[in-house]
Amino acid sequence: MIESLNSPHIARVKALISSRGVKERKNSGLFIAEGLQCAKEALSSAPSKNGFRGPAVETLFLTRNGRAKLEQVQDIHLDSAINIVDVSDEVMKEMSETITPQGVLAVCSIPKNEFSSMKLDGNRHYIYLSEIQDPGNAGTILRSADAFGMDGVITSPGSVDMFSPKVVRSTAGSLWHLPVFESIELSDVVKQGVQAISLGAEGKKPLSDFEPTGDVVAIFGNEARGLSSIESMNGVEIVNIPMLGDAESLNLSAAATIVMYHFSLLQAK
Repeated sequence: MIESLNSPHIARVKALISSRGVKERKNSGLFIAEGLQCAKEALSSAPSKNGFRGPAVETLFLTRNGRAKLEQVQDIHLDSAINIVDVSDEVMKEMSETITPQGVLAVCSIPKNEFSSMKLDGNRHYIYLSEIQDPGNAGTILRSADAFGMDGVITSPGSVDMFSPKVVRSTAGSLWHLPVFESIELSDVVKQGVQAISLGAEGKKPLSDFEPTGDVVAIFGNEARGLSSIESMNGVEIVNIPMLGDAESLNLSAAATIVMYHFSLLQAK
């Protein structure tokens, strides 16, 4: 068991979650997933319906209490192929970003999802996040995308790192269920032949009247600026969500969830 607060393991984990973690994650191809839920999904996830397999665990750090919790989870077996490192509670606190660590922290590999491998068959549904900055919004949207059967989440250059600790925690394990394609230009998505929609008060068609005629991508803009005028003019259909109350607008993740729920209803028909 590692008890020293000078352990190189601590420095390695901190480098991946620090303010400079984006560069470290990019260079190493690794990220940190903390907590029981993420570890459970990482250790038990099977390939999805489109063949995607979630991030693999490289190293698993466990306190005595964390190991006991994980061993109680059904269908979880601590594979000897995984590098498992037992650490003291103090060492885990040094590694963790949370106030009360659960005693489970994994170093995972970032999947190499090639945008060219995005499968289109006339019935695919994707989410595109354009310069989204808030980690909580990004993680919540990915979680909703998983819940409502989307086929993947695509982000633009300049969007939040989808493998940052706050985003990973916000996904509550859904990061292991569907692919993420990062730093993809919107024009590269649209030219794939997908039908593109976005939300806007100027949209004349309510979301409830929108029915995809093939593969579709729903585009969501920056929390403060929305989509630029150029983006909204390039073959993107603008729809609106009618609101009967007095709120001026919806939170980004709430609006995205409504759109994805609408897609799921159409799929269920």
